Amino acid sequence: MIFDTSIPTMRKKAIIRIKHLLEKNAKIEVLEKKSNRTYSQNNYLHLILGYYAIQYGETMEYVKQIIFKQWVNEHIFKTEFINYKTGEVREAWRSTAALNTKELSEAIERFRNYSVKSLGIYLPEPKDIVHLEEIENFMEENRIYL
Repeated sequence: MIFDTSIPTMRKKAIIRIKHLLEKNAKIEVLEKKSNRTYSQNNYLHLILGYYAIQYGETMEYVKQIIFKQWVNEHIFKTEFINYKTGEVREAWRSTAALNTKELSEAIERFRNYSVKSLGIYLPEPKDIVHLEEIENFMEENRIYL
């Protein structure tokens, strides 16, 4: 369980839980959980990916996996792993959930630049609430295309 120790009631629950585990002589691991990115950053990403997908005529999944990750941000998402049985080096693609706030911000900015240069599609900045609301409405009207 994750306890937010900045909240007094959660702090008390965490202390009770740790005391209980100590009484049981249990093996425990205590880790600091850091937020990878903000909820609004994730929502913003999906909003601009969806808008781009409708404008481009593709599915949002295609835009996210191929255009956003592989074409525009390969240096952030592409990784390698070694098949432990064959020793073969294979490529893999990181999930956006694995990125921290800074990495995701860079990936989004590169995608925004790519969008305007390649197709002339302007994707607003996160603080451009009016334009983002227009895109949200547009996507609701065109959801069947995603």
